[in-house]
Amino acid sequence: MSTIRHVQQIPGYPPPHSPYSHAVVANGFVFVSGQIPVRPGGGPTEVVGATMQEQTRQCLRNVQAILEAAGSSLDRVVKVTVLLARPELYREMNEAYAEFFPGPKPARAMARFGADIPGVQVAIEAVALAG
Repeated sequence: MSTIRHVQQIPGYPPPHSPYSHAVVANGFVFVSGQIPVRPGGGPTEVVGATMQEQTRQCLRNVQAILEAAGSSLDRVVKVTVLLARPELYREMNEAYAEFFPGPKPARAMARFGADIPGVQVAIEAVALAG
């Protein structure tokens, strides 16, 4: 039987602002909840960046911090879902996204971001191998 570990406390990162865990570790995987571009050390909805590139980078830095707190890393990511508030900014997102995955790329899906959070253009969730 596999144990399930909920990752809720990330050093220097805002606590979840809703009833969810930043990540759940189960069955050899780390499931990272959708991360918006919040500022480490800031409030749970304090958005960083005005451009799609800046926000994408911050989302992925947040995913990276959560993965590290869960005992994993970006190079162990197997699947990413990108949620775009403005799908026409796909190219801008893709430019910043590519900086974080220079080697073999994880599987990826994209969808329209349905939540209406002021100033948020992108959210990113990921699945990685644990350990």
